[in-house]
Amino acid sequence: MTLKSALMAALLPSMAVMLVPATSQAAAPMASQRQAPGFYRMHVGRFEVTALLDGTHPFPVDQLAFGAKPRETDKLLAQRYLASPVEGMINAFLVNTGDRLILIDTGAGDLYGKEAGGLSAALRASGYSPEQIDDIFITHLHEDHVGGLVKDGRMVFPNATVHISKRDYDFWTDDSHQAEVGALLKPFFPAVQGVLRPYIAAGRVVPFSEGEGDLIPGLRPIAAPGHTPGHTTYLLHDGKDAMLFWGDTVHVAGVQFDDPHIAIKYDWKVPGAIASRDRLLAEAVKNGWWVAGAHISFPGIGHIAAKGRNAYAWVPANYTLNR
Repeated sequence: MTLKSALMAALLPSMAVMLVPATSQAAAPMASQRQAPGFYRMHVGRFEVTALLDGTHPFPVDQLAFGAKPRETDKLLAQRYLASPVEGMINAFLVNTGDRLILIDTGAGDLYGKEAGGLSAALRASGYSPEQIDDIFITHLHEDHVGGLVKDGRMVFPNATVHISKRDYDFWTDDSHQAEVGALLKPFFPAVQGVLRPYIAAGRVVPFSEGEGDLIPGLRPIAAPGHTPGHTTYLLHDGKDAMLFWGDTVHVAGVQFDDPHIAIKYDWKVPGAIASRDRLLAEAVKNGWWVAGAHISFPGIGHIAAKGRNAYAWVPANYTLNR
């Protein structure tokens, strides 16, 4: 064998390997389209607060905004690289007081189909279970705030007491009030009554009246009627540290911070909803409260900054891995 043929014989195997096409990792099947269970944790004074993501759903701002100038919502959304429908959040919040676990709202559960129902998974991922919840405080009786109370007709939180404003409870559990709402809100009556039913039967629903002070140490209800008759916000406070869980004070951050007088067609009484929003925005700025919003981009926690005359800006919490 000549030197040339000997070299070729030695190189041929390695050349063959080089000619074999590399396997592309992109050929692997795509992962699930769902995100990981969403939770985010921080402290407010001595309290541990965990934001929980129940789901997201498309919110047609252009169809549901009330009182906006022509094309106003489109222009405001475009400034944030958004367009209608906006992906709306469904957030709930867990508070560990040190001796009690309390939940602020429960998400939509099954009532929004595949767009919601992630609260229990997020809760478990955060290190807790539904059976551990002692108290649930509802901001108002709309589907996306109470739907998570049940799963297949059974209580998701079997050991919890559900606290609801008496004004909201009396309104939504009495079908005679259907005459006071439009077609958009009428389906809420049977839906809300259905998710409350097993808790009522178990004696685990406790309506409260305005002006009762702290419902548990460090958690004070603040009436904010308009969106519903008994729409209630909750102020978690420990010394100078405070967080306002404000329910549906703001539905669309990209619109209503710039123009708080734009309402939503889900509002029971528009003037009242606007008045409550004006008051809470001003108080949040004045007091420097943290704000936890049900429909603000997850985790929905931040501060409010004044921006000109009757306009505000959302300042999201600075993300940290340290609680």
